[in-house]
Amino acid sequence: MQQHEELAGKTALVTGAGSGIGRGAALKLASHGAYVGLLGRTEDELTSTLSEIRSAGGDGLILVADVSDAAAMEQAFATLLSERDALHMVVANAGINGTWAPIDDLSPEEFDKTIAINLRGTYLTLHHCVRHMKATGGSIVVISSINGTRTFTTPGATAYSATKAAQLAMVQQLSLELGRHGIRINAVCPGAIDTSINDNTALRSRDETEIPVAFPEGDIPLTGGEAGTIEEVAEVIYFLLSPASRHVTGTPIWVDGGQSLLR
Repeated sequence: MQQHEELAGKTALVTGAGSGIGRGAALKLASHGAYVGLLGRTEDELTSTLSEIRSAGGDGLILVADVSDAAAMEQAFATLLSERDALHMVVANAGINGTWAPIDDLSPEEFDKTIAINLRGTYLTLHHCVRHMKATGGSIVVISSINGTRTFTTPGATAYSATKAAQLAMVQQLSLELGRHGIRINAVCPGAIDTSINDNTALRSRDETEIPVAFPEGDIPLTGGEAGTIEEVAEVIYFLLSPASRHVTGTPIWVDGGQSLLR
């Protein structure tokens, strides 16, 4: 991880920073000089991320919290702001695929779990970060998805797609509300990215919800079907948090190699 200093003196918070896109974003921001609050549920994963940041000359703080837990999130923000005098950048990334199943088979408990982590977790992240950012301004990136924003063909992903559509609506609503405070907020909508999030997906009765379509050349036009990388998403996140995007707010960016336009 090569070290740069464009964000020296700035503080960032990344939720879901222990793995996948969250980890990639945290490493990218730290490599540009930011101090990064690493928030997540799994302490050993966060420790690994912080170790890599420090080995490259950066620094940060581990914040163990479930994004859907209001009290835990309030404490996490209090801890970060007790160490730092301001919060400048936030990546609201934590989320799950949850259960993908036909709507008549999807249980209320399964639906509620996806909503709690993906949507309530985003709300709580924004609820707490905005109160600290109003005085100084800053930039927020919400990690949505092609699902629910451009693509509606993922079998059984009703709850997941609903949360991702809602996240984009929140971004666009809040871009107007927060503009007067100098706070920008944008959405990154990845397609297929090489992460382990599918390991936590419960998929049932796919044949009841899938519309079969064959893509013999692959369904990602730019790469011939190859999934994107975490680094490619992290680069876009960094752009939206950096001064280079200072006149960009309320905007979704699809990082999918054209996948969502095909599907």
